[in-house]
Amino acid sequence: MKKILIILSIVFWGCTESTPFQQPKKTTASPSPNKIQVLNVGSFHFGFTSDATSVEFDENDAEKQQEIRELSKLLARFKPTIVCLEYIPEYHQEINTAYQAYIKQPEILNTNYGELSMVGFDVAHMNGLKQVFGIDNHMGYNYSLGDFIENSPELENSIDRETYLELTNEPFKHYPEIADLNDHFDELSLIEKLRLINDPVMLDYSLNTNADKLLYVGIDSGFQGAEQAAQFYLRNMKIYSNLNRIKMNKEDRVLILMGSAHTAMLREFIQRSPKFEMVNTLDYLKP
Repeated sequence: MKKILIILSIVFWGCTESTPFQQPKKTTASPSPNKIQVLNVGSFHFGFTSDATSVEFDENDAEKQQEIRELSKLLARFKPTIVCLEYIPEYHQEINTAYQAYIKQPEILNTNYGELSMVGFDVAHMNGLKQVFGIDNHMGYNYSLGDFIENSPELENSIDRETYLELTNEPFKHYPEIADLNDHFDELSLIEKLRLINDPVMLDYSLNTNADKLLYVGIDSGFQGAEQAAQFYLRNMKIYSNLNRIKMNKEDRVLILMGSAHTAMLREFIQRSPKFEMVNTLDYLKP
């Protein structure tokens, strides 16, 4: 059984009340005819990953594969014309060669690329798409800098140690229902896991855990934490730029399937975009 990693993260410190599995209310009652509709879905990785937190998930188990098929059916209802996945564009030929092979034998899930091929290929095939697109960008950064400082007696966090530790040790302090679900994450079904991951509170948690809590970290008068957080933001800005490299028009419908930290960051860009409009992800994760 393979172990895989899930990036989940938080913000929302007491500003508004939120309950699990509720997206913020949209300001428009119906989709804008002048914007490209986007289904922005965060996931954990179904295979090997270098992410920092792990959860057990055997992608070769027959019951798990049945759950994956059901997930794909739910997402396919969005009827995407473009499917964007978490791989760098340089791998476009390799991934799409594998996708073409899958189209010829769709009864066997391709597990070689985790959720990208197991869900991404399946949804693309169900909607008759000829190819999938990679929008990832690889950049390294030290998201553990704050912990390193905390564990180094010779170093001292000179910015705001109290808030950093609260975000680290009590991320769901104001959200007991989310905390309870997260504590029992392994007991949830695949669909329930994805609903939790895509809850707005959890997406905010992804941003805090992966970057924003570093804004409370620094040594002396330096900005070491902010500089590392900036690398995370830069990587996701490049991912968003890769999304915009894809030629599309207002009739297109875009499914994005990535790790939840990327999903959370893309949400920030898409919400302000004159080009895109997000649908409610949780509407497409209802069994």
